[in-house]
Amino acid sequence: MMEDKQCQKELAIVLPSLDPDKKFSAVVEGLLTSGFAHIVIVDDGSSAGNKAYFEAAAAHEQCHVLTHPVNRGKGAALKTAFRYVLENLPAVKGVITIDGDGQHLLPDIIACGEKMLALGDKVVLGCRDFNQPGIPPRSVAGNKTTSRMFRLCYGIKLSDTQTGLRAIPRQYLERFCGIEGERFEYETNMLLQMKRMGIDFAEQPIETVYDPEDYGSHYNAVKDSWRIFKVMFKFLVSSLSSLLVDMGLFYLIMRFFASRLGPCAELVATAVARACSSFFNFNANNKVVFNNKGSYRRALLRYYCLCIPQMLVSAGLVTLINHLLGNTAPFIATLIKLVVDTALFFISYTIQREWVFAAKK
Repeated sequence: MMEDKQCQKELAIVLPSLDPDKKFSAVVEGLLTSGFAHIVIVDDGSSAGNKAYFEAAAAHEQCHVLTHPVNRGKGAALKTAFRYVLENLPAVKGVITIDGDGQHLLPDIIACGEKMLALGDKVVLGCRDFNQPGIPPRSVAGNKTTSRMFRLCYGIKLSDTQTGLRAIPRQYLERFCGIEGERFEYETNMLLQMKRMGIDFAEQPIETVYDPEDYGSHYNAVKDSWRIFKVMFKFLVSSLSSLLVDMGLFYLIMRFFASRLGPCAELVATAVARACSSFFNFNANNKVVFNNKGSYRRALLRYYCLCIPQMLVSAGLVTLINHLLGNTAPFIATLIKLVVDTALFFISYTIQREWVFAAKK
């Protein structure tokens, strides 16, 4: 038997499962042997032929087996377990979420728990090294792609975006229960909302374990990847929609009014186009993209504190480039504006994410 450590006594294991096999029993036995006092298991609508695994676990007093009559998804199962811990295990200081397929080794589980207790207010993520040989190519490609997207779109530097091994302090469980998502997308939403909630995280290196004959049993590569990527897709759709409004209005003003406006044509066209497209963009970002729960007026004021200088920079650069090139063609002026605004896009998004729509501390 492993030497009892603090996390076995003070943290609860959260183990969601759908149609488990013999690996599930080995995981539970390992947790019991290592001395974990509370193991919260969620049967997420498993078939009758797999119920024996949960019944065997329930025979141990350390195991709390909860049941969903029908499959509701991993996110729903995690939230069911979090609520159970909050309502029934008052002495528990946090939870460690794991998978029941044996991919999370006991030393790594314990290491994440101990690190969380030492840090106190950080979520600890057990992160695999995807540069090691022998990892399924689709897993390597999927994780590296989402890692880049996380960093580019959300400013989150994370080496393993798909890890299910997470040690979470108790004080965050109630807020995590309110995060959207019922299936695999919930774990991604959790990472994104942690940043908005001002919850920091730390990484704990863990072993990378895969069974080539039984990989990804409940992960649908197409359906579940779309659930994850549509979260990241919202800002792009909002930006492209606003861009169409902006570029369309700019072109129409330059096409029909440039001769009357004279040397101020680019400035006026940019101002009118940006005024309309920015208000559209603000409301889309406020409601759909960043899901701002704070003050509408505060966010609107900050948005235009960013938008107006950005508009002036855009107009100034477009005017300068047009004059340097001696261009008078509206179509070429529109292309120049597209290039300028694309460069400003990344700066603008970062400021919106970190300041305009940031959750109030």
